Parts: sequence; structure tokens; C-alpha cells
Amino acid sequence: MSMRLHLHLISDSTGDTVTSVTRAAVSQFDGVTPVEHVWFFIRTEAQLERVFNFVDALPGIVVFTLVEPHLRDRLVLHCGQRGVPCVPVLDGLIDTVSHVVGATARQQAGRKHVLDEGYFSRIEAMNFVMRHDDGQQPDKIYEADVIVLGVSRTSKTPTCMYLANRGIKAANIPLVPERPPLVDFSKLKANLVVGLSIQADQLVQIRLNRQRMLGMDRLGGGVNRFGGDYAELDRVREELRFARRLYSEHGWPVIDVTRRSVEETAAAIYQLYQERRNPDLRTVLVGDEESS
Repeated sequence: MSMRLHLHLISDSTGDTVTSVTRAAVSQFDGVTPVEHVWFFIRTEAQLERVFNFVDALPGIVVFTLVEPHLRDRLVLHCGQRGVPCVPVLDGLIDTVSHVVGATARQQAGRKHVLDEGYFSRIEAMNFVMRHDDGQQPDKIYEADVIVLGVSRTSKTPTCMYLANRGIKAANIPLVPERPPLVDFSKLKANLVVGLSIQADQLVQIRLNRQRMLGMDRLGGGVNRFGGDYAELDRVREELRFARRLYSEHGWPVIDVTRRSVEETAAAIYQLYQERRNPDLRTVLVGDEESS
């Protein structure tokens, strides 16, 4: 039987951190149905008092990221008086960092989201991804930090969007055997080029689902704007062989996305990007692999 667990997530900023950490923790427990009550941008005592009403009515666990000492003290005191667990998710890490660097943390609400150089870098990267999605503007694709290749429906676009959120300018190019390449692959030596692959049977299912979603399955005979054999197994196998030959010919790293989420694929590409920018990191990683 599932247990309902009320979670009061309180933050003086957007609440991304407290939400992510709490969800990760609760996901480790079977038979628990979390009920989230989110309270973001709590920066005054009046706002906090309103939250107290809900905590009292629906007791559970309070998880917070508040930097204002007065608000923190009020929250901890209120929860303590009512026997409600109250967890400051960042305190342990901040204390450790403070001890190691020998400095005190700045008590600034929402500091993570200051419009700094990193913020504008991510915005620029997002714009770059949208301008160079699906092989658009091929003459400027050489400006990309990362170029992702793959046949249709291998999650190239969402992977590039995740990379852009890291400030990486990513472009993606679709591979179609019958079409001439959109760019001169021999000129991509300065770019990190990553090929995506997938098991044929899974790709068939993904494409069939795509056709159904677009209503193409009602046309009959498999004929649609993608071509009549778009989701046929033999056709899919041919496309994947074509892509793998291309990757091998150029020595590009390949990531199999069959059992990977988009986030995992983006993380793997980001690791390759880090290694390319920092040869010392690559040396350490190779050493670890050899010793394991």
C-alpha cells in the first residue's frame, strides 16, 4: 500500500535546487507517493507565515533553501515546535566548501540565477541550437562546439538543447543515404563530431509512433511525407549501416542511445567535450580505465 508523503519545498529563489534534490531522494523509496507543495521566492516573513498555515494543515517534511537568517530561524523554530522534520538541503555542502576554501559564503538569495556571463552564454547557445537544428545554415555550422549526427528520430534536437543549457553551441545534421551531405565532413576536424546510433527494432517503433502521432498511418500503404519505407525494418537497418560506416570512416565517437535517456546522451557528449578541451582530464580518465 502506497504512503502519501507531503513535501513542503521552500525556496527564496526559483526552487530548482530544492525540488531536484528532494525528488532524487524520494525516488529511492518504493511505496511512497510524494505530494509536493512548492513555495518559491519566499523572501518576507508574511510570505513565510502563509506557508506555515499549509505546513500545519498538511504535515510531512519541510525541505528548504533560504539564506536570510531571520527567515531560516523562524522556519526551523516553527517546525521544531510542531515536530515537523525540517531539512536545509545545502547547509552541509556550503559548510564544507567554506571550511576548505577558508571563506564565508555570501548570503544572497537566488545567487545562482544572477545574470552573469554564464547566463548569457547559455542564451547564446540556445539561439545557436535553434538556428542550426536539422542541418539549417550549414555554411555556419563550423562555428559549433559540438556537431551531432544521426538518422531521423535519434533524439538529436533534444540532446542539443540539453547541451545548450550547459552553454555549448551544438548543431545537428540528419543523415539520409539518398541525400548528399549538407556539409563537407572533411572540414569538421576542428569540431567535436559525435554520431548517434540505436538498435533498429527500437527505431522502428519510435518512427511508427511518430507516424501515428502525425496521423500518417491513416494514409495506408505506409506512404507519407517521410517516404513509404520510413518505418520499415529493412530501410531502418540500411540507414543505420550507412551512418555507422560514415562514423567509422571519419573516426568519430559513437553513442548508442538505445537505452539512454536524452539527459544521459547529453551527459556523455558533455564528457567528450570536456576531455577535448582539457587533455589532462583525458589522461586521468584513461589511467582510471587501465587500472580498473
